[in-house]
Amino acid sequence: MQLIGMLDSPYVRRVAISLQLLGLPFEHQSVSVFSTFERFRTINPVVKAPTLICDDGSLLMDSNLILEYAEAHPNKQRALVPRDLPGLQRSLRIIGLAMAANEKSVQIVYEHHQRPAEKLHQPWLERITGQLHDAYAALEREFAQSAPALASDSIDQATLSTAVAWHFSRRIIADVITADAYPHLEALSLQAEKLPEFAAAPYGAGTYRAA
Repeated sequence: MQLIGMLDSPYVRRVAISLQLLGLPFEHQSVSVFSTFERFRTINPVVKAPTLICDDGSLLMDSNLILEYAEAHPNKQRALVPRDLPGLQRSLRIIGLAMAANEKSVQIVYEHHQRPAEKLHQPWLERITGQLHDAYAALEREFAQSAPALASDSIDQATLSTAVAWHFSRRIIADVITADAYPHLEALSLQAEKLPEFAAAPYGAGTYRAA
């Protein structure tokens, strides 16, 4: 398998970390949907990151769909998502909040850097910023109630996705999302970043290297 996309994307990074934890070997190409658009287009005409090239050459897109495929892979070594209905429901609820936080973080960055300043729509910016804080407030409450001791053999997809989302937001909009406002999420992220699977796929423009 080959994972296409840059690790400064929380969507690409959660896939890179998840594949390691699932025990599914892969190669990584750090290709940008912006600066290397044409190169990405030769791999996937839709130019969507992450893209996973399966062993038979099929292309999969969207981190949730890629991870659904990975969870069903016969060679995986363990599961990151619970199989019991209550556990699955909780996991999906937390993952949904983390994905919403990613989406709103990206929208805030695009609003400031992709739209001309004279066209910035302040009510829209305030709306998405409020949604971002609401998502993180819900996640903060969740992990304040049950803060897990993180280890490679026990971290699940909900915790992984939350840690990746928080680290991403703190890297790109630290003035909007502050560590002291969400101390349990900050502590969770600091623990997660010490795990070898996170360290092997560090945030940024680099390439995944097996730990």
